[in-house]
Amino acid sequence: MYALVEILGKQYKAEVGGTLQVDRIRKEAGETVEFETVLAVVDGENVRFGTPYVEGAKVVASVEEETKGEKIRVYKFKRRKGYRRTQGHREKYSIIKVSAINA
Repeated sequence: MYALVEILGKQYKAEVGGTLQVDRIRKEAGETVEFETVLAVVDGENVRFGTPYVEGAKVVASVEEETKGEKIRVYKFKRRKGYRRTQGHREKYSIIKVSAINA
């Protein structure tokens, strides 16, 4: 059984016992989170799609940890002008573990 769930504007495939790396959720490690924005629920041959969300379905997960993504370097340059700028950025992510899919 799995569900397609929308978390902070992005879609993920959530399976019971699986982990997802999502954009940062402002919760402490160990806290539970419920997502009611379930787009589809698939249970073998039984498939339910929502318009846009499935009624009464939700995904229950717990926050495992907070991590950072890869370093991204932004470099600006204008030739013959002596203009150079470097800027770095690391996106923050939350690792969540799906504990239940209630459909």
